[in-house]
Amino acid sequence: MVQDAQQLLRDHGLQVTAQRLAVLNAVSARPHATADDLVGDVRASIGSVSRQAVFDALGVLAEKGLIRRIQPARSPARYEDRVDDNHHHLVCRHCGRMVDVDCAAGYRPCLEVDDDFGFTIDEAEVIYWGICGTCQKAPVAAGQES
Repeated sequence: MVQDAQQLLRDHGLQVTAQRLAVLNAVSARPHATADDLVGDVRASIGSVSRQAVFDALGVLAEKGLIRRIQPARSPARYEDRVDDNHHHLVCRHCGRMVDVDCAAGYRPCLEVDDDFGFTIDEAEVIYWGICGTCQKAPVAAGQES
């Protein structure tokens, strides 16, 4: 996997660094993690690294399309390595759990709008909100007293 990650960085014109490799691995191991979560994962992997170095690596990797940055409303940005397939996300309003949701019809119907205002649309970002099964069963979420 390290060899593949190194080649992936090179293929996208990026210098291979320990921080970038660790960030790629951390994002792969924990999809939808926040940057702060990933800082801890990267530090656990390679030792001392600044928070800024992890944030910089996340920015560069997202810019190059190696990872995807998602920022649901009222939520910190999250990162994943599932890119280029136009999938969407479902977020729990209580615990913040996020899961991938494939495009509803299996192709890109969500790219067709009634009026495109002259745009050539190539991507749609949809976030569904709700309450996950775990939170629905919790006494507080169900409105029950504990």
